[in-house]
Amino acid sequence: MNTSLTRRLFIHTVCAATLCGVSSSFAAEDARTFELRIYTTHEGKLPDLLSRFRDHTCQLFEKHGMENIGYWVPIEKDDGADNTLLYIISHKSRDAAKASWSAFSKDPEWQAAAKASEVNGKILAKKPESIFLKATDYSCPIQPGLGKAERVFEMRTYTTPEGKLDALHKRFRDHTTGLFTKHGITNIGYWTPTDAEQDAATKLIYVISHPSKEAGLKSFAQFKADPDWIAAKKESEKGGPLTLQPNGVKSIYMKATDFSPIR
Repeated sequence: MNTSLTRRLFIHTVCAATLCGVSSSFAAEDARTFELRIYTTHEGKLPDLLSRFRDHTCQLFEKHGMENIGYWVPIEKDDGADNTLLYIISHKSRDAAKASWSAFSKDPEWQAAAKASEVNGKILAKKPESIFLKATDYSCPIQPGLGKAERVFEMRTYTTPEGKLDALHKRFRDHTTGLFTKHGITNIGYWTPTDAEQDAATKLIYVISHPSKEAGLKSFAQFKADPDWIAAKKESEKGGPLTLQPNGVKSIYMKATDFSPIR
């Protein structure tokens, strides 16, 4: 890779780091245990689920040592706009997570709230999906709070061929996150699963934000046409693509709930 390109990519990475809240490099790796949970409700029950989280669940999570990070509902019907809640919380450790969930489930206040919320029928159509995660070493420090303006979020999941995850991390660390910033995409957080049965060796999950879905699609079009990205992608894929083809990248555009710490 030529010197000029390397210098430009370094500058983009420094700019991304600055926007993440550090001056010249990404912050030290976040050692917390994160948990992505996905809830699917029966038809018409999503408002009841959101009310339960708004009025009871989030506060009880904090009571039992779990930190609320972000809560989102998909924008598109095909992604679950009418029946899906996705959220990320954090724990001090995996053992702490186990203890917190146990204490939460036994809390009389939670049991009463759950019972009251389901007087007209069960809310969830199936058992919640839970994925324990660890932050990558290039993930921005998680910063709950409002964005500077209205925005939407995007959760993207990348699945790599066996043995390619480290190369994907390197590309994100050295190039992608900085180029995202260049093209108006805000980095929120980057994680990998911790359990082998949940594809720990082949999966990257991350959340970014855009002013709108339309802006996000435009930013990605500009990103993909950027000569720096084209060169970095070509260099990184000399041994083959870093994501499975053709379905190794999945995207869900989301809106934050009114009770989400990150909005």
